[in-house]
Parts: sequence; structure tokens; C-alpha cells
Amino acid sequence: MNQQLTDAPAPARPSAPAPEASGRRPLVLAIGGVALVAALATLPLLAIEIPGVLPGPTYTPGTLQLLAYAMLIAALALSYRMMFGLAGLLSFGHALFFAAGAYGLGMTLNVFAPAEWSSGLVFAVSIGVTLVLGIVLAATVGALALRVTGISFAMVTLAFAQAGSVLIRRNPGSATGGDEGLSLDITNVPEGLVGVVNTRNLYWMALAVLVFVYLVVLWVERSRAGHVAEAARENELRVRVIGIRPYSVKLLIFIVASVLAAVAGMGYLLLQSGASPRIATADFTLTLLVIVVLGGVGYRWGAIVGGIVYTLLDQRLTALAGSDFIAGLPAVLRVPLSEPLFILGTLFILVVLFLPGGIAGIPQRIRSGRKQHPVEAEEATDA
Repeated sequence: MNQQLTDAPAPARPSAPAPEASGRRPLVLAIGGVALVAALATLPLLAIEIPGVLPGPTYTPGTLQLLAYAMLIAALALSYRMMFGLAGLLSFGHALFFAAGAYGLGMTLNVFAPAEWSSGLVFAVSIGVTLVLGIVLAATVGALALRVTGISFAMVTLAFAQAGSVLIRRNPGSATGGDEGLSLDITNVPEGLVGVVNTRNLYWMALAVLVFVYLVVLWVERSRAGHVAEAARENELRVRVIGIRPYSVKLLIFIVASVLAAVAGMGYLLLQSGASPRIATADFTLTLLVIVVLGGVGYRWGAIVGGIVYTLLDQRLTALAGSDFIAGLPAVLRVPLSEPLFILGTLFILVVLFLPGGIAGIPQRIRSGRKQHPVEAEEATDA
């Protein structure tokens, strides 16, 4: 009897993917990413028209500026997704660091304008000083806000954001410009980044910012700190038991995400030739939260998709709201459809109800044939 049990065949185990296949996938994804970036880089050289989506051919300044703005918003949303999706930090003040990058660069350029340096040196020093100030601001806010958790953390970040917004709006002098906003002093800005003629260069700059933010986010998420932050998000007590301090890791994630937001803010200043107080408000942070959820919290590239889709919808729906077609509708339809926020809000509700994984989760749902949790989808993607 014992001999029969010993000779019995072992139960079959699920076959693991071949090492060659698992090792080949990152290479395929890397090649696909490089190809996608190359394709986006060639758009200014092409004449592609998408009626109803883009205002004109892809080589025109208006279309290039819209696409560049969408990429910067996508980069900002990607930094927010790292804080919210990876570390579980629901911040209502992320726009503060975006505004710090925009206003910081603008004010630093004004401060160093009288210096008898070359324009390139002034521009480089201004970027460096803005980054240092962004790191100091992020470390200060993060060190205080992370003393609490949950909704208390969100309220502390909201308080800092509101304070920053008040400082920007109530300073009508040459520092921030008050409600009128801050204009970019182009004296020490490279000529290739100034004017409508150079919109193509600004588009490539925005693409470079997006690629840079994505690579940094990817590196952080795959680092030891990223794994610890993800573990603390799921069960912080267990992380403490094994002797790791979640506070230090969360602070690191907070600082990196905030500095990346400041980098996107500097790109915004150059693209728009100025900065407005709106980018420092808590409403702007809520917009980022909507973008991340719309694209898919569980997907790294979902923030990029959400940022681009939201920006294009926001721009095009504004034009649609003022069209003659909407004006000719009955009042019961004309009133809500003339408000772009109503349409965007309805779209957001539909995505939350019927697409729990966001737009980026649609392919995974089609393949699996079921409603997959965003975290499970991210684990399947990274496997």
C-alpha cells in the first residue's frame, strides 16, 4: 500500500512561463516604447488631421501647443499617480508643487535677469535653483503632512495648497503678478523656446519632460523603496513589524513626486509664456485625481492616457459648448450640454461605474472577460 502511494504520480502543477518568454517581454515593451516615442517625435513633421479632436493638422502651431499641453498634464498626472497609486497618499495639494515649478522658474529668471552672465547660464542656474527650492518645499510639506494619515493627511496638504494659492493671488507686485498671473521674461530664455515659430521645439520639450517623468516613476516603482511603499499601502503594520520605517519611504515618494510635478510646471511656464493662479488651486489637484481615475489607477500608463484624453476633451468640449448646434437644441438639453464640466463629470461617473480599471483597463478586461481589480491588472502587467 505504501509502495503504491510512493509510486503514485505527483499532481500536475501549472506550468510557469518559459524563462525566454519572460525575459523577452521587457525587451519587447522597451522597443515598443521607443517606437511610440519616435512616432510622437515625428508628428510635427507630418500633416495628420483628426477632425473633431485636433484643431488642425499636426504641424500647425495650435495643434502642437494643444498636444504639448496634454503631455505636460499627463506628466503631472503620472507624478500624482505615483504618490496616490503606489504609496496610497491621497493629497489635495499636489498642484502646489506644479505651481512652485512654474512660478519659481519665472521669478528666478526675473531675479537673475540683471546678472552679467550669458543667457544660457542664467537659464540653467534658474532651473537649478527652482529644483532646489522645489525639493526644500516638498521635504517641508511632506515631513509635516506625513505625521498624520488618511483624511488628516489630505487636509494638511489642502491647507498648504490653499496657503500657496493665497500667497500667489494676494501678491500683485512683480513677484507673482497676483490675479493677473506671471508673465515669462524671455530675456534669458533660449531663442528656440520662444515664440509661435518655435512651437515645434516646445512640443519636443514637453515630450522630453513626459519621457523623463515616466522613466523616473518606473525606476522608483521598481526600486526597493517602491516595493516598500506598495507594501505599506497594503499593510503598514506588517511593514513595521519587519523593522522598516514606512515614514521615510513615504517621504521619499512624496518628495520625488512633488519635484517631478515642479519639472512639469517649469515646462508649463515655457509653453504658455506665463503662469496663472488657477494652477495653484485645490480644484486643479482634484482634476488630477479625476484624470488618474479616468485613465486607471492600477496602470502606470493609465495616467498618461487619462491626461491626454481629459485635456483633449476639455478643449474640444469647450468649443462644442459654444457651437451653433448646441445653441439650437431645446433648453432641457442646451443648458447641461453647454457646460463642459457637466459632460466631463458624466463621463467620469460612467467610467467609475462601468470601467473600474479606467480606460487603460479596457484591453485587460477584454482579454480576461471579467471585471479585474486595477491592482491585479498592474501585477499581471508587471509579471
